[in-house]
Amino acid sequence: MTTTAVIDTGVGPMLRGWREQRRISQLELALRADSSARHISFIETGRSRPSQEMILRLAEHLEVPVRERNALLLAAGYAPQFTETPLDDPSMDALREGMERLLRGYEPFPALIVDGTYTVLAANRGIAMLLEGVPERLLAPPLNAMRLTLHPEGLAPRIRNIRQWRGHLLEQMERQIALLRSDALRSLYEEVAAHPVPDTADDDAPDHALFPFALPLRIEHRGTVLSFISTIATFNTPMDVTVSELAIETFLPADRETAAYLQSALA
Repeated sequence: MTTTAVIDTGVGPMLRGWREQRRISQLELALRADSSARHISFIETGRSRPSQEMILRLAEHLEVPVRERNALLLAAGYAPQFTETPLDDPSMDALREGMERLLRGYEPFPALIVDGTYTVLAANRGIAMLLEGVPERLLAPPLNAMRLTLHPEGLAPRIRNIRQWRGHLLEQMERQIALLRSDALRSLYEEVAAHPVPDTADDDAPDHALFPFALPLRIEHRGTVLSFISTIATFNTPMDVTVSELAIETFLPADRETAAYLQSALA
């Protein structure tokens, strides 16, 4: 995934951009990083060259994504700190096998793993069931979860609350674009946001009495409407760019009927 620098290519302006995006003052950042507002100001204006340790400390307190931490280090003349290892590399065998066990263990409920641009890296039988009947050309690798969900020939016509679910997904992408400044993610957003809402869209919002805790995904499968609550998990303290951008999305049945249907269908 390609990214563009925050505001400028110099490490000082880049750090200032992240600080302003987080809406943190120089003084507050200095207190968090055990530094001084004067030193933070000197770094941001280029009067002082920060050490590698200081860059990583500031990036940690600014919650800068791992990929962009490498960009900060490079801008300051240091080597990248975090590797970017392909998921199919032998060194990733244990991680990959663990995630695959997790997906299988979640069955019969749907679950999948995506990268930072929503490319599907793995999925279980619950996801495969929901994709039944989708045109083969949309299922050709690399499969993209956002594209597949919002495409008018994909899952969109089957999602009963597509207006709400589409809004939720687009807002999620907007937040990520603001955080990551990713050209690839921006391009994907513009593509899927341009898709029309299917004529079959149900304008009725889900009953809050039935779903008081979260917006459900209500999707039709073989004439039955299934309801799911989506959860997304990421890895704590990742030391690799690839791992930092992995997300495991699981779909928890929002009612007993959905749970029973899946248990019967994938028995």
